[in-house]
Amino acid sequence: MLKTFFYICIFLILANCSNKIIYSGKILKNDELKEINFTNKEKLLNKLGNPSYIDPIENKFFYFSEKSEKSMFKKEIKYSYVFVFKMNENEEIIETKVFNTKDIENIQFSNDKTSNQIVKRGLLEKIFGGVGTKQELPTTP
Repeated sequence: MLKTFFYICIFLILANCSNKIIYSGKILKNDELKEINFTNKEKLLNKLGNPSYIDPIENKFFYFSEKSEKSMFKKEIKYSYVFVFKMNENEEIIETKVFNTKDIENIQFSNDKTSNQIVKRGLLEKIFGGVGTKQELPTTP
């Protein structure tokens, strides 16, 4: 019994010592994180490569990067970032944002709203315009 307990303790100690580093998304080096101010799309793609996600409506590029260390009993996130680059029609970067998703409690939602052009154009009225209105049936003499 004591021998089995000893082997279990040795196994747990050895298994806990084997930490595994896991990368998700883009693997970024520290020098890439320091100089994140790019001027245009070409320089951005040359430095960071293809983005994790492209928003075609807002013309934004999203890069996700996370490094975590996993042991037998826990997973610790070393860093986790989302980089957002907004571009104008000339492919120049006009806005850059960095979100630290490791500290998820401090993330604030944006108050920006997408405009609803369908209602403004009256498309819903064109589709459902006749529903609910009283129409007279044609009569034959």
